[in-house]
Amino acid sequence: MQISHVHPVSEPLKLGRLQGNHFDLVIRDLKPHGKHGLAELQQLVKEAVENVKNRGFVNYYGPQRFGSGSCVQADQIGLVLLKEEMEASVKLFFTPEDGDDLQNKAKRHFLLTGNAKESLALMPAYKARERLMLRALHRYGSGQEGCIRGWLSLPHSMRVFYLHSYCSRVWNEAAKYRLQKLGFKAVQGDLVWAGSETGLKSSTEELNAPQVHVVASEEEKNEVFSLDQVILPMPGNSVKYPENLLGQWYQDRLAQDGLGSCRFRVTPLKLNVPGCYRPLLAKPQNITFSLQTEEEPSLSLTFNLDASCYATVCLGEIMKSNLS
Repeated sequence: MQISHVHPVSEPLKLGRLQGNHFDLVIRDLKPHGKHGLAELQQLVKEAVENVKNRGFVNYYGPQRFGSGSCVQADQIGLVLLKEEMEASVKLFFTPEDGDDLQNKAKRHFLLTGNAKESLALMPAYKARERLMLRALHRYGSGQEGCIRGWLSLPHSMRVFYLHSYCSRVWNEAAKYRLQKLGFKAVQGDLVWAGSETGLKSSTEELNAPQVHVVASEEEKNEVFSLDQVILPMPGNSVKYPENLLGQWYQDRLAQDGLGSCRFRVTPLKLNVPGCYRPLLAKPQNITFSLQTEEEPSLSLTFNLDASCYATVCLGEIMKSNLS
């Protein structure tokens, strides 16, 4: 690790001020799709990289946003938290994965017995989140109030992660629906940044509606805006929704999950989700590549991404693969 450009400043760096991230990646054991051989690999890689460089990729939240669980993912826990179903949320939190490692044994024991003390003794020391929860459940019980105390024993950033995960899942589905139903141009009712406002806004920032402009019919006709200027809201209580088919889709999607009247506040857990706006498309900057075909084929990639954009999603577009 290297630290450089150290100098005094007037105030500390805060969450949401990150300009972006730089990536140096190596993809090994390359295997071309179909009947393509190594001789054609150079041209295939060049075309794929140029495509992402010029056209960008759909700015989906990556798999990291939803956790690594195969039985229960973070967005499922976030949904029941938004419904304030505290006991159900704790059961989901302690749902074990397949396997007999110590962590899963401890989770399984808790669900079977409800004994937080014994489960805590089984839980590995490095599972800080689970241990904090179990200590609180042992002290306060596993009823509604005890589960609230259990969640409050976790740092705020850990608690809100689950709500953001659910909202991110809805955003991903909204992006897919938007492209399928409304195509690849900015259309009436789409949202874009007002004035010269560009770039990505952190989900930690509250945004006011005047920053957002609704594309008018005449603007669609004259192609005033392009698809890479379109932004989609991540659900919350301080965002404006599109005024077209997509806006109705958001209402229907939230109602489908029982959140038709959701205020995106979980008062018992001191959680508030204002929401944010996220560009539909993202583009890597300063992208370069180097292909090695001797011995084991490998691809070296270097690029920059705006804050909250996912390298796994960018790679998935280049490789035409689902990396989740």
